Amino acid sequence: MSTDVAQVVTERARPWLISIAGLLLALGGIALPFGTWDRAFAGIGHMAANELVYWGLVAAVLCYVVRIERRPLASIGFKAPGRRDILVALATGILIIVLLGVIYLVVFPALHWDETQQLQTLTVVPFWLRFISVVRAAVAEEILFRGYAIERVQELTGSRSVAGVFTWAIFTLEHLSYWGWHHLLVAGAAGAMLTLLYLWRRNLWGNMLAHFMVDAAGFLLG
Repeated sequence: MSTDVAQVVTERARPWLISIAGLLLALGGIALPFGTWDRAFAGIGHMAANELVYWGLVAAVLCYVVRIERRPLASIGFKAPGRRDILVALATGILIIVLLGVIYLVVFPALHWDETQQLQTLTVVPFWLRFISVVRAAVAEEILFRGYAIERVQELTGSRSVAGVFTWAIFTLEHLSYWGWHHLLVAGAAGAMLTLLYLWRRNLWGNMLAHFMVDAAGFLLG
């Protein structure tokens, strides 16, 4: 292979390799069991440290987009939301809350599934830290699983469907370590709706709003 041809091949492969590395950072990073390593629920300090790790990962991915990929944040869905984006996000959030209500109040009792122990661990956490955690989940998970991952996987595969299914599966399985197998139904249902919302509107702010509504209803109210 001549030097010129090798250079052309390298230049064409570079964006592909950069996207692969970015996906490993985004999806691989958030999939790491930080909470297990530092015993996240051992105390307030441990939980706060765990939150800082995730915020650091978000900052790393945003810097990666701007500094390494040299692309605008609009390339991962950071676009000013219009009125319709906001209305669709609000409707999606309400729909997910209703759907999860049915799962918890009808499906779980019918199958004799229970998440009382996990929920009790979270409810004793101070409100301010739960609020930070809910905001972090809405921001981090939507940036990493939806905005960045969907956009880059679609670019690599040329398929919206592959991008949506792949990122939805990773998002769902990421909830396994703490909640257990039965929670995959909850995460899968919510994740599917949030994935469809992003594929439709391509607006991270709308996804963050819908995600925040769902987690706030579960962990901040009542």
